[in-house]
Amino acid sequence: MRFLACLLLVLSCFCRVVAQQRTYCNPMDISYRYNFEQLNEKISYCSGADPVIINHKNEYYLFVTIQGGWWHSKDLVNWKYVVPDKWPMEDMCAPAALSVRDTLYLFQSTFEQRPIFISTEPEKGKLLFYNRWLPRLPKDIGPWDPAFFHDDDTDKWYMYWGSSNVYPIFGAELDKNRKLTYAGNNPAEAYKAMLWLDPYQHGWERFGPNHSDPFKPFTEGAWMTKYNGKYYLQYGAPGTEYNVYGNGTYVGKEPLGPFEYAPYNPVAYKPGGFATGCGHGNTFQDNFGNYWNTGTTWIGYNWGMERRIVMNPAGFDKDDQLFANTRFGDFPHYLATKKIPSGNGTDSDALFTGWMLLNYKKPVVASSTLSIPTDSVRVAANVADENPRTFWVAAQNRPGETLTTDLGTEREIRAVQVDYIDYKQTLYESDSTVYTQFKILTSIDNKKWDVVADLSKEPKRDRACAYVELAKPVRARYVRYEHLYVAGSHLAINAFRLFGNGFGKAPATPVLTAKRQKDQRNADLSWSKVPGAVGYNIRWGIAPDKLYQTYQFWNDQPNTFELRALNVGVPYYFAIEAFDENGVSVLSKAIDDGSGLGKK
Repeated sequence: MRFLACLLLVLSCFCRVVAQQRTYCNPMDISYRYNFEQLNEKISYCSGADPVIINHKNEYYLFVTIQGGWWHSKDLVNWKYVVPDKWPMEDMCAPAALSVRDTLYLFQSTFEQRPIFISTEPEKGKLLFYNRWLPRLPKDIGPWDPAFFHDDDTDKWYMYWGSSNVYPIFGAELDKNRKLTYAGNNPAEAYKAMLWLDPYQHGWERFGPNHSDPFKPFTEGAWMTKYNGKYYLQYGAPGTEYNVYGNGTYVGKEPLGPFEYAPYNPVAYKPGGFATGCGHGNTFQDNFGNYWNTGTTWIGYNWGMERRIVMNPAGFDKDDQLFANTRFGDFPHYLATKKIPSGNGTDSDALFTGWMLLNYKKPVVASSTLSIPTDSVRVAANVADENPRTFWVAAQNRPGETLTTDLGTEREIRAVQVDYIDYKQTLYESDSTVYTQFKILTSIDNKKWDVVADLSKEPKRDRACAYVELAKPVRARYVRYEHLYVAGSHLAINAFRLFGNGFGKAPATPVLTAKRQKDQRNADLSWSKVPGAVGYNIRWGIAPDKLYQTYQFWNDQPNTFELRALNVGVPYYFAIEAFDENGVSVLSKAIDDGSGLGKK
C-alpha cells in the first residue's frame, strides 16, 4: 500500500508537470546567456537574437547569436542548453543551420574564411569539421547572416546571406562534391544579388519606430522555404532595434530566382504589445507538419542590441500565401498536438489559448524599491505597463522581496510570466551561479495565501522570461511574486504578467474607419472606444479574408493612428476587435481603404 501511495504521488507530480507543458508565451522561456559582447563598454546584459530552429530527426535545435552553444527540445517547450564538446572557432553570430537526412550542418556569419561543421549527435554537443575553409569572398560581401538550403527534389545545395543597408541579399549554389564550397571555379563570381529593399514602394521597409525615420533601412536574416513548387526567400527588415522589425518574402520558381516581391508583405509583423518586432528568424515545420516562424524582439534598455526570441504560428493559405500569425502573439499559446489546417490563414488562431492579460496597469505594491536619485524612477507600477524598457528595482537582491498586484475582483488565473531586465549588472558569463528562482502565491482576501508555483522545486536554470502555466486554474483577486534568487547585483523586473479570464462578457465590437493617404504607403485609422475594453487589435490584409496583419493598441492610447506599413499599388482591407479580461469581441466587418485600388 505504501508503494502504491508513493507511485500515485509520483504519477500525480508527473501529471502536474505534463499539464504545465501545454502552452508557451513569447518572449520564449530559454536560458538567455550573458556574454562578452559589451565587456569593453562595461555593459552587462543577457540577450538572444537571430534564431534558427531546426527540426532534426523529430527533435528541435535552437541556434542563437553569441550563446556559446545551442538548445535542444523534444516538444518546443522545454529547452535544454547544450555546450559543444569542443567549440572549434570563436562563438557564432547569426549562424546557419540545416538538417539533411541524419546530419545537422552549422556555419557562422563571417567576412573571413571559416569552416562548415556537422553533427550526427547535436544533442550531445558533438561537432566535426565538414570542410576546413569555405573560400573567402570579396571585401564586405560576407557571408554574414547566412542560411543553408537543400532542395530535396534536385539534391542541390544553396546558401543565402546579407546584413547591410548598402548590399542586397545574396545567393549562391554550393557544390556538394567539393564539400559545399561555392559552385564554379571562381568564388568571386559564384554569387549574385537576390533582392534589394525598396522603401519607396514598400512602406514597412522604412526605418525607425513605426517607419518614421528617413535613415536607409537594413536587410538581413535570409531564409529559404520551398512550398508547392515555389521558393520563398525570407528576409528581415528594416532594423532590429525598432518595434516594426519584421520578415518579408520574395517568391520564385527557381532557388536563385528570379524572384518577385510578394504584395502581401510583410509576412511576419508585430509592432504593438509587449514583445514588439519579430524579424530575422526562420520558418520550420514541427512534427505534425505545422509551420512556425521565429524572430527577434527588442528590449534595448542597456544596449540597442539587447533582444529576446519569439516564435509564432505560420503557414501557407489556399492561395500559397505565406503568413505568420502574431495576433495576441505575446499571450499564451498552445503547442500543436496535431496538424492545424492553414487554408484560410486564420486556422492558427486555434492555438491561441484565449487566456487574456489580467493586470494591465492594475495596482502593484512592492516590498521595497531602490532609491535612485540620479536615475529614472524604477517603481512597482512599471511591471504592469507592458513596456519592456520600464521596470522595478528592489532595494536589495535578497530572498523575500515581493510584488503584489490587485486585480480588483476575482479572476481565474491560468499562467504567469515574469520578465527580468539587467540593471547595472556586472555579469559577463553564464555559469552555474546564474539561475532564477521564485514563488507565485494567490489570495482571495489578501490575507490567506496559497503557493501555486515554486521554481525552487525545479532544476536550476536561468529564466529571463520565465513563463509558468499553473497546474490547474486558480480563482484569486491578489497575486504575489516572492523572490528567491537571481544572479547579479540587482533584482529588476520589467513585467509581471498574469493570464487567465474574468467571468463577464467580452466587450462590444468597435467601429473602425480607414483612409488611404495620397502616399499609398500610409493610411489614417480611427476607431470608437468601447466600454470596458482593455485594448484593440487592428487587423488588415490584401483581401477581406486575408487579414493576417495585426497592430495591438491599449485603450488608454489615442484612438487614431497613421499606419505606415503598406505597399504601393496594393488594395487593403481593415477590421477591428476589442478585448478585455473576459475575452475578445466579434471582429468587425472588413472595410476597404477608400483608395479604389481594388476596383476594376
